[in-house]
Amino acid sequence: MEDLHVHHRAGPDVLTARRPAAVAVLALLLLGASAESAVADGPGGGVQCPPKELDCDITAVDPGEPADSKPGKPGGGGGGALAQQAVKNLRLKGADIGIAPKPSGVGVVGMPVWIWNRPSPTHTGPATASASAGGVTVTATAKVRKVSYRMGDGSDPVVCTAPGTPYAAEYGKRMSPDCGHRYTAPSSTVGGGRYKVTATTTWDVEWAGAGQTGTITTTRDATTSVEIREVQVLN
Repeated sequence: MEDLHVHHRAGPDVLTARRPAAVAVLALLLLGASAESAVADGPGGGVQCPPKELDCDITAVDPGEPADSKPGKPGGGGGGALAQQAVKNLRLKGADIGIAPKPSGVGVVGMPVWIWNRPSPTHTGPATASASAGGVTVTATAKVRKVSYRMGDGSDPVVCTAPGTPYAAEYGKRMSPDCGHRYTAPSSTVGGGRYKVTATTTWDVEWAGAGQTGTITTTRDATTSVEIREVQVLN
C-alpha cells in the first residue's frame, strides 16, 4: 500500500511546490528435512527445537501510482502533474527485507533479531527518473528517509534510518548495531504461529522542472514472517 503525504507550510496539500530561491544478534535454527531436531548454527548455537515443516512468506508491495495523486495542483504550469509522473517512473518499492532468523528457520525467545533492507535503487535509493510533456521536463530524485518495522508482537515499531547490517555468524550473540529486535514470547501466541513483520518505507522525493521545485513524501510496504520458539532443554 502507499500513502502520499503533504509537505506545505500553509496547508494540508500532498505536494509542496516552492520557488528555487525560497526553498542478534540472533538465533538461527536451520531445520533438516528428516532430522529429529533443529540445531542453531548462529547465535545461540547448541539450542535445539523440535522438528517442524516451516513455510516462507515474503512479499513486496509495489502499488504504482500514488493513491492521493493530485496532478497539476502544485505551482501550476504542469509541473505538479509531471512530478507525479516522474515519481511513478521511479518504480519505488518497499524494503527488500533481510532478517535473521530466516523465514525458513526458527528463532529463540530473548535472542537478538537482526533486520536489514538489501540496498538497490528501488529499495533504498537514490533513484532518479524524469517525465516530459510539451517541451517541459521534470526530474525526480528519491531517497529513503526511514523504514519502520512492525514486528507483529504488539511492540513499538523498530525505526531504522540506515539500511541495517546483514547478520553474519561471526557476530555471535551481539545485538544489531543499527536495526534489531528481541521477542519476549513465542510466536505460537499469535494467529498462524508466526510473527508477521511489516516494513513501511518512507521515501522523500525531490523534484525540479517547469521553473519549480518541490518534495513529495510517499510510502511503500513489504512483509515477511518469522517463527520464534521457547528454548528446549534436552537431557
